[in-house]
Amino acid sequence: MNRFDTRVQELKYKVLREIARGLFNDTLLEDYGSIPEKIVPGPKPSFRCCIYKERAIVNERMKLALGGNKAISNIIEVIRVACDECPLGGYEVTSRCRGCIAHRCSSACHRSAIHFDERTRAAFIDKSLCINCGMCAKACQYNAIQNYIRPCVQACKVKAISMDEDKCAVVDDEKCVQCGACVYQCPFGAIMDKSFIKDAIGILKDSEYSKKYPVYAIVAPSIASQFKSVTLGQVVTAMHHLGFHEVVEAALGADMVSYAEAKELAEKGFLTSSCCPTFVSFIKKNFPALADNISHNLSPMATIAKWIREHHPESKIIFVGPCIAKKKEIQDERVKPYVDVALTFEELQALIDAKEIDVQSLEETALDSASYYGRIFARSGGLTDAVKEALKEQGSTFEAKPIFVDGLDNCRLALMKAKSPNRDFNFIEGMGCVGGCIGGPCCLTHETRDKGDVDKYGKLAKAQSIEEAIENLPK
Repeated sequence: MNRFDTRVQELKYKVLREIARGLFNDTLLEDYGSIPEKIVPGPKPSFRCCIYKERAIVNERMKLALGGNKAISNIIEVIRVACDECPLGGYEVTSRCRGCIAHRCSSACHRSAIHFDERTRAAFIDKSLCINCGMCAKACQYNAIQNYIRPCVQACKVKAISMDEDKCAVVDDEKCVQCGACVYQCPFGAIMDKSFIKDAIGILKDSEYSKKYPVYAIVAPSIASQFKSVTLGQVVTAMHHLGFHEVVEAALGADMVSYAEAKELAEKGFLTSSCCPTFVSFIKKNFPALADNISHNLSPMATIAKWIREHHPESKIIFVGPCIAKKKEIQDERVKPYVDVALTFEELQALIDAKEIDVQSLEETALDSASYYGRIFARSGGLTDAVKEALKEQGSTFEAKPIFVDGLDNCRLALMKAKSPNRDFNFIEGMGCVGGCIGGPCCLTHETRDKGDVDKYGKLAKAQSIEEAIENLPK
């Protein structure tokens, strides 16, 4: 099956796979101590200074694979032992400094943080005085002063990451919106999301042995852009081999959401979408004045999960997608009754390989219930197209004037415009990840993401309209 963008993802996957293997085979307790040696066999280190540090880091990854620190409510945690290679960051004088006599950098600094070496005449910055205002860099005619920003800090658009006294990254839970950009961008894999594969495997095994309840998998429509070496139908069959009674499209929930959201938009006149939990959290934490304008609809995942639970109250439900924020969303009081566990595509890959399922040899199982419009929720602009279609199918005379934005920087700009009484739009579709869900942090690969895959998948839908898809929901 498909591999990953980076060695960090590969390492994360290997840990998840070994933990899953031990849980499936009931051998985790006896195998636990040997897992680091299996993943980092030695004798030479492959990615750190010594084999002992590599194994120590793997051990910390194993803890996260088993649910992480329960005292930390955030889904994202920092592996401190792995976060020690990046420089502190901030403005630094580079070798381009000519030791000139103009000293514009010094004149521009209002904190007297610029000093000069007596021998070389080169400038240097006293970090105890510097406030990283950047005035010195602007003044230097040689561009000799550069701002070195840590990858995690650069990735975080809500300024939730800072450094402690040990130069280790710290995540501010009050600011964090679980977008997962820091997780994907950290070159050392020192920032990770907690995994709940232990809970998922426990549910699957209990269902198999007790026969007390069926387990439903809800798969995000962005799955169409994943698993390039096998067909989607083969992946669905593999999920049945894992023990899932039924695999359901979250796109069915998207059909239901678009229909309800179109009505809500027509009633209220202005709305922001509620499908992306990162976008919703971003509004609540950064634009609280607009919180009342968030659609009251549940996300597609929660909407279809609620439908399943209402029709099959004894069922257990596991969501699978590209999103870290979904792991936080299912802890919300409105969603908690419907979804038991949220997994990522990375974790699904690990589960399949832990069970040694040869996906390429499997027959295909159809996954065909949603409409074209429900399936294209996976990419930016998909919800907007669906709401327009829903208004049309409802015969509404309301004129939708939507905008769609992806990535938190673009979301911020749209929400700032929304506060203006002169805004020329009445609906904001916001996606926290660039490209939408197909750019989620826990996709197997981002190199091959393509909204064309999603549109192609959408065009395979048998339902000719959103209304038809809703009316024909499988009982």
